[in-house]
Amino acid sequence: MGFLAPIRRIGEAVRSRIVGPIRDQLAAERATSAHLAESVANLERALFDPGWVRLTALAEQEFSVDGLRQLRAICRLYAIKNPLINRGLGLRSAYVHGQGVEITARAQGKRRGEQDVQAVINSFLDDPGNQQALTSTEALDQLEHALGTEGELFISCWTRPLTGAVRVRTISPDEITEIICNPDDAAEPWYYRRQWTETVYNPDGQRVTRTRELLYPALDYRPRTRPRRLGEVQIRWDAPVLHVAVNRPRGWQRGIPDAYAAIDWARAYKTFLEDWATLIKSLSRFAWRFTTKGSGRKQAQQRLAARPPVDPTTGHAQDVGATAITPLDAVLEAIPKSGATIDSESGRPLASMVAAALGLPVTMLLGDPGTTGARATAETLDQPTELTMQLRRGVWESALRRVLAYVIASAVRAPQGPLKGRIIRDPVWDRETVQLDGGTSAELDFVWPDLDDIDQATVVKSIVEAHRVGVVPPQELLRLLLTALGVRHVDEIVDEMTGPDGEFLWPSTPLGSQALALARAGGDPAQAGVGPMGGDDPTEEPAGDGEG
Repeated sequence: MGFLAPIRRIGEAVRSRIVGPIRDQLAAERATSAHLAESVANLERALFDPGWVRLTALAEQEFSVDGLRQLRAICRLYAIKNPLINRGLGLRSAYVHGQGVEITARAQGKRRGEQDVQAVINSFLDDPGNQQALTSTEALDQLEHALGTEGELFISCWTRPLTGAVRVRTISPDEITEIICNPDDAAEPWYYRRQWTETVYNPDGQRVTRTRELLYPALDYRPRTRPRRLGEVQIRWDAPVLHVAVNRPRGWQRGIPDAYAAIDWARAYKTFLEDWATLIKSLSRFAWRFTTKGSGRKQAQQRLAARPPVDPTTGHAQDVGATAITPLDAVLEAIPKSGATIDSESGRPLASMVAAALGLPVTMLLGDPGTTGARATAETLDQPTELTMQLRRGVWESALRRVLAYVIASAVRAPQGPLKGRIIRDPVWDRETVQLDGGTSAELDFVWPDLDDIDQATVVKSIVEAHRVGVVPPQELLRLLLTALGVRHVDEIVDEMTGPDGEFLWPSTPLGSQALALARAGGDPAQAGVGPMGGDDPTEEPAGDGEG
């Protein structure tokens, strides 16, 4: 057995050489894993810091009704009082609605059997009540400002059941106290609860106030069974409401004003300018320093307190540019301003934060390119701002499209409505859709002018090139051309140049005038021949290129 001891020692040495590094590596990995686990645990504990917990709790819980009222009141006040907020909201409205929008129905009653949807749309848009509330430039400007100070709009569509005529009115967001949604889908609103104080006058002239409460259905909510009341509150099915909200966090029901994110920085910029003005005023209080000693001090005080001499010619006091006569031991010098900081441009970053919150360039917001900018920079709308304004235009187009779709559906649903068709209910989603008789289209086209100034010659050249392709109808070419030239009421001009069967009339040449006269007399405009932009005559020889 003695000879086994050396062999055992050799085996243990070999084993230690092989197993030792593996054991050390495993120990290092365990230490690293423990360190990583401890680091992850520390990070996780940091997530539950009281500050983060408070912030996330505020983000997860939507503002209360009273909190939203206070928020909107502050934004309204700043939109009136603060120049930056006022100008920022004004610029946004000018970019979105300053050039207007052309709304055109594809069905204008020009073809046989086609109904005039455009007439229904024009009747709604031109109604004086609708102009006052929604469709005029003034109303759209006020509503865009309302999105900036209130964050949401509630547009009620009051409908006459017999004729289908629709008149819109807006409801103050402060009066909407609850949004009742589908129990199975929180993103589908059913009713809007409105509570407000109504002021009426008795026959004897006494003023009486009372609190009222109503429920308005959502514009797209029209179930098969429509109860008159929900509990004790009446439901106004003849006045459905469209809710337009901006800056609404996901999962929230209410919108947030555009100006809310800019309020703190606008107030900071206002405070900075006030402090800067105070500094300038303090520096201008004492402009000269008079130094003397001994008995000359009292004499100097008396001379400074005395009234300045008067100009014998004009009678005005000689208080500017006068000559100071001092003894040898008195020194009169101007107070130096070289060490004072009086640069108002130091507050420009604060104004930049306001501009960022409103989605505008700071050069546009301040109306000044600044010392580091250029005039071309201040006059150019950069692409991010342009896309922001196009996005807001999209919000308005969606809202107007939904309102006009309801106008068309009401004109079909009413017994004496101007449009004929059917209301089809989807059996799967229980939604109503409109199908007009005669194959009439209910589609609408919205044309917004370009935000950037584009060379008209370039646009006209592009339209001419599009005509040469031969696939664009003349009516569309005319619409594009008039829009590029900035002509208003494009739809009326296109309507005047369209025949009873949808053919295009060419009044710009004698041939076109003859076609227009034949159409108005009940004849066939085709007998007048082809217009100036008509197709090529197949019998005509193609023009050469001028080479031999």
